[in-house]
Amino acid sequence: MKTITVNKKDRILKGKVKLPSSKSVSNRLLLIQALSQDKFSIKNLSESDDTLLLKDLLMKIRSKRSDHSFIELDSANAGTVMRFLTAYLALIPGKWILTGSERMKQRPIGVLVEAMRSLGAEIEYLGKLGYPPLMVKGKTLKGGEIKVDAGISSQFISALLLIAPILPGGLSIWLQGQAVSFPYINMTLRLLNYFGIETKKEKNKIIIPEASIKGIDFIVEADWSAASFWYEAAALADEVDLILEGLRKDSLQGDAILVDIFQNFGIMSEFLKSGVRLTKVKKRLDGFYFDFSDYPDIAPAVITTCAALGLRGRFEGLKNLRLKETNRVKALENEFKKLGLNLKTDTLSDLIPMIEFSNPRFKSNNELRIETYGDHRIAMTFAPLSMRLGSIKIENPEVVSKSYPQFWENLSSVGFELA
Repeated sequence: MKTITVNKKDRILKGKVKLPSSKSVSNRLLLIQALSQDKFSIKNLSESDDTLLLKDLLMKIRSKRSDHSFIELDSANAGTVMRFLTAYLALIPGKWILTGSERMKQRPIGVLVEAMRSLGAEIEYLGKLGYPPLMVKGKTLKGGEIKVDAGISSQFISALLLIAPILPGGLSIWLQGQAVSFPYINMTLRLLNYFGIETKKEKNKIIIPEASIKGIDFIVEADWSAASFWYEAAALADEVDLILEGLRKDSLQGDAILVDIFQNFGIMSEFLKSGVRLTKVKKRLDGFYFDFSDYPDIAPAVITTCAALGLRGRFEGLKNLRLKETNRVKALENEFKKLGLNLKTDTLSDLIPMIEFSNPRFKSNNELRIETYGDHRIAMTFAPLSMRLGSIKIENPEVVSKSYPQFWENLSSVGFELA
């Protein structure tokens, strides 16, 4: 098993880092491009595994449509790819089998499948009811009005919104329950607006009319989710002067809330033409509370920051963290134990986990090896701890390519030593 050792001899963080392009924006753009009758270019497209996979599968779909035999498409461990293609393939003439990794087969998709069936889609389960793999027969669908549980994954809603303009009569979606990750739904709506699609929100209802998608070139911004690990490293440093290139103040991404969150830890964000400059001021903070319902991807970095700084913490809105590439709540619990910190994770309910700790103290452990569980964000969350521990070993470091292929190179460029 490959392991990388991350060393940091001091607590100084200075330099420039070119962040990867937003995976979330890129994947939505690829679907919009596939659905558009007009051609347009996407510049600065993400080079993440997930985006490259979606791009390749869309090319395969265009070149291998068949009414006679089933064509298998493997979404690997990419949740966005699985959800977006489930909606897209239902519209594309042909017979398709959509599968994924063993972990993907444990991630629910029933809410989206039922919504698509209500629009006339022919989708069947090939394994466990409510989970991939799926058999899809593409056909002409109808528009109309549907109700969708918004409390499991915003990707279900985004998948429906992306196909809505080409459905006869458009689509009205009633969001049932407490929506999670709503900024990602807003991202989808703003991208549709950019391409000439009018959208309307009425309390818990979203209305998308039938319309043509205009071909307008697009430049993808840098990824705020990836920035979370640099904000974490900055919070753990003593001296900070770091420029994160490509980030925008008027971002489409909800995770830009990092600017506000990390002010609590003394990290100041100055917007430049090229991105954001991070500096640090002294800040006294005893504890931190946050609800991550809308921002699940930055939860691991923020929670780990608090633990490493020895702050009391209480973190809610973690329900869908258990449905990611791994159960991230359990992963944090397991790896924190190796550092001598026991998390309290179950005081709300089994379905809505919460993490809580008081007066955390990490113990140095030269033999410590962080398991990554095939999850890119777990690997990148624990690497900055070398700023406090001096050294940390990360297993399967290649998992970062899912969203941030240059992560280790970028760490090295600003003074972290890799072995």
